[in-house]
Amino acid sequence: MVPFTAATLVATIREALRALPDGRKGGKNQRFAWAMPRWGRSRCSSSKVRRFSTFRCACRRRGGNNASALFGIEQIPIMQQIRNLLDPVSPAQVAPLFMALVEPIVANAGLASHRVLDGRLLVALDGTQHQCSAAIHCPQCSTRTLANGKTQYYHTALTPVIVAPGQPTVLPLAPEFVVPQDGQAKQDCELNAGTRWLHRWGAQLKTWRSIVLGDDLYCHQPFCEQVLAQGGAFIFVCQPGSHALLYEWVADFARTGEVATRVKTRWNGTQRLTDTYRWLNALPLRDGDEALTVDWCELTTTDAEGHVLYRNAWVSSLPITRDTVIAIAAAGRSRWKIENENNNTLKTKGYRFEHNYGHGKQHLANLLASLTLLALLTHTLLDLYDPRYQQVRGNLSSRRTFFEHLRALTFYFPFDSWVHLFDTMVEALQLAQPPPSRRAGNR
Repeated sequence: MVPFTAATLVATIREALRALPDGRKGGKNQRFAWAMPRWGRSRCSSSKVRRFSTFRCACRRRGGNNASALFGIEQIPIMQQIRNLLDPVSPAQVAPLFMALVEPIVANAGLASHRVLDGRLLVALDGTQHQCSAAIHCPQCSTRTLANGKTQYYHTALTPVIVAPGQPTVLPLAPEFVVPQDGQAKQDCELNAGTRWLHRWGAQLKTWRSIVLGDDLYCHQPFCEQVLAQGGAFIFVCQPGSHALLYEWVADFARTGEVATRVKTRWNGTQRLTDTYRWLNALPLRDGDEALTVDWCELTTTDAEGHVLYRNAWVSSLPITRDTVIAIAAAGRSRWKIENENNNTLKTKGYRFEHNYGHGKQHLANLLASLTLLALLTHTLLDLYDPRYQQVRGNLSSRRTFFEHLRALTFYFPFDSWVHLFDTMVEALQLAQPPPSRRAGNR
């Protein structure tokens, strides 16, 4: 098991961030210190809620503060100075940290539950907007013209995520941002960002035996070829509207009864459903002699009355057979986890991914988005490996509630370590729980 705790993760991230450039000129103090805590052994004797005020006063007399004790930070610039310091820093300088945190987990079989299709990892790609304004903008902004003729400025991030069917845990990887490219007349786009991400991290994907997932946007021959060139495989959504030739082949084979079919019924807890799988092999992805050949499959789910509840189709570089079609369709469907468990979590569960924490003139908006993604990854790792963190989260109803508790406690009370903080939270939360009869509503 990878020994990730809050303390080890903070130390790892702190050490990596030491390498970030400091653009200030002159002076002897061009880097703010990341010194170890001075007072880490001065723990108070009790964590009872009723003694917090006494505890707080005693700790503050000893000079305790959470920036120092929990993060090793001795000097904190004012907010605007922080923005000024971060603005010149490219997100690319933070990106390797994502892989450095995830790699030991993969190497130590920590994601065995996420491996499918003969031990492969699924990496879903999707773009999501994280800032938008009609007034605030920077050279890194994309633009669009609204119906009223006004210009809108926005930032978009490609947010790759490790996903798996039936697994609630997703792991964010290093993002890639849609930004204007030097020497390019056309505006940058999500597909180009995906290509850059593949070039940067393709070797990693090959080592992990990855399958790249994506929507119909990525079902494009040049991009498919890029995935294969990096030693990966792909499962991409394939829609009739953008792949007319391929679906002509499907229709021709359907007329002659040559489309392979497999039907399975299942009980979803409330009703009986029927899953119908269809597949074909070696279809051309596009017209022309140089067309890439792919395997195609479709899943249609109907209820007992025959009403269609779900239908989607995918193409893959992997062989689709009677033995693999169910697993490949399940892998293709798990792409939605990047929307639900990743992007939606970032935007609605307390991370405020779309909030303008600072736009800057260079990289600030995208760098802060990277740090927010890094926070989500850190919390995910703690959820997997830190028992005390797991206890706290198990006693709280949501991420938002967890953040509210954490913010309130660290604002008012100093702690000498993460262990101290989490132990205090667990004890207080357990004390606050009503008796079982009351929790069940039996009064």
